[in-house]
Amino acid sequence: MSINWFPGHMHKARKEIAEVMPQVDVIIEMIDARIPFSSENPMVPELRGDKPVIKVLNKADLADPAITALWVAHMEKETGIRALPLTQQKPEEIKSLLALCHEMVPDRDKELRGVRAMIMGIPNVGKSTLINTLAGRIIAKTGNEAGVTKSQQRIKLDGNIILTDTPGFLWPKLSPASCGYRLAVTGAIKDTVIDYADIALFAAEYLLKAYPQRLMERYQLTELPGSDIELMDAIAERRGCMRKGGVSDLHKVSEILIHELRMGQLGPVTLETPEMVGQEQIEAEQEEARKAADKAERDKIRQAKARKRYGK
Repeated sequence: MSINWFPGHMHKARKEIAEVMPQVDVIIEMIDARIPFSSENPMVPELRGDKPVIKVLNKADLADPAITALWVAHMEKETGIRALPLTQQKPEEIKSLLALCHEMVPDRDKELRGVRAMIMGIPNVGKSTLINTLAGRIIAKTGNEAGVTKSQQRIKLDGNIILTDTPGFLWPKLSPASCGYRLAVTGAIKDTVIDYADIALFAAEYLLKAYPQRLMERYQLTELPGSDIELMDAIAERRGCMRKGGVSDLHKVSEILIHELRMGQLGPVTLETPEMVGQEQIEAEQEEARKAADKAERDKIRQAKARKRYGK
């Protein structure tokens, strides 16, 4: 299944961000700590230029802390980038973002002119909840679904910081393809446009390799299943998701696995590592190069046939 979700309002959001960007001093990019690479918008570097960026790895309580530390170190190798794992359960840590914004713009006299920050992020990454915490009041609408914020708004925060909130948006092409699956697993893509069974099998395959003991404990398995579909069958049997004839209800058991994974009921889980996505990027680039070479060869053959037929 190819997962692409780029509604019209997201295209509009990108254009509006580009228009406002020259007025911005620092960018706060919220990403999902469970999928730090897949939830990073590749359009941000293009829109950002050389502006400093604070990458907030939100929902850090749901992510594997050891892998989160790897991602923080990986991101901070780039000049002008600070990475900050956060959880909505610790509002005092969220408040530290205000001081960090000033730290990222050291030459600004905040008494003369406030720091102008912009917060960006994919849908359902927790931007609105974080903004409400920073502001100390309900300003941004929240919801446990993708695409709640629809337009920009400016918010005055403590410390003479003006924050521009932007709608969450994805990008037209999700590459490598596994990024789309991980976004779907964590809820960044609306459930109405995904196939639960497809993304659950993707998650099951990864969990079998990366967190087998968690699966054994959560679903009270006596032995580890050998494949994704065997795992789904085992969960279905233990959760009463069987149809007549002893066949598992794949959709129902898929909903159970995805819901419990999203809620953290399998423990803190991270779905990608820096090493893993590095290899995926290499393979994606090789595949693109192969497709380009195939297209060039087809064009060459077509042109040769045309010359032969028309004598040109």
